[in-house]
Amino acid sequence: MSSSTSIDDLLAFEEEEAPAGPPARGSRWGPLLRLLAWAAGVVAVLLVGLRAVGLQVSLPVLIAGVLAVLAVRRITAMLAPPPPPPGRRVGKGEEDGSYNWGARDALRGAINRWERPLDWSNTRLERFTEVVLPRIGELADERMRLKHGVTRESDPARARVLLGARLWTFLATPPRRTPSPRDLAVIVAELEKI
Repeated sequence: MSSSTSIDDLLAFEEEEAPAGPPARGSRWGPLLRLLAWAAGVVAVLLVGLRAVGLQVSLPVLIAGVLAVLAVRRITAMLAPPPPPPGRRVGKGEEDGSYNWGARDALRGAINRWERPLDWSNTRLERFTEVVLPRIGELADERMRLKHGVTRESDPARARVLLGARLWTFLATPPRRTPSPRDLAVIVAELEKI
């Protein structure tokens, strides 16, 4: 079974859709009725408070002001970033703790998908050979397929020429030791030249 993943797929991020369920009854008017109830309550309290201190304010102006404040409050609540997930770390050192840990970054996700297997395979060669090496091979095949219309499986001779001797040998023969970060940087640079 062959898995084909493009470099763009590694860097892509798609929001998960909310599960589509039956709409709640009255959900269309519920928020509006709650807003109006809050507005009526606040207007009543303000009206009583202002009259108690001897101030007269036009009722339409007071209603408009309260509705404007509630609308701004609702909009800012919708635009506020989500709180950090429970159990996540709080900023230390140079971090001020204001980083939005709830936001999802596609680049960070792609880096993490590579960082974990590389970290795990640092001391275990079989882990590198079974997990990381096939992913690098998939990247090489996808780059060649996108730019030249071939893969290592479809046209090995042309793929060998496109990859070059060093990259071909790296992908074809499992290494005897886990490559160093410098070796991997050279491999990635050769991949980018394809």
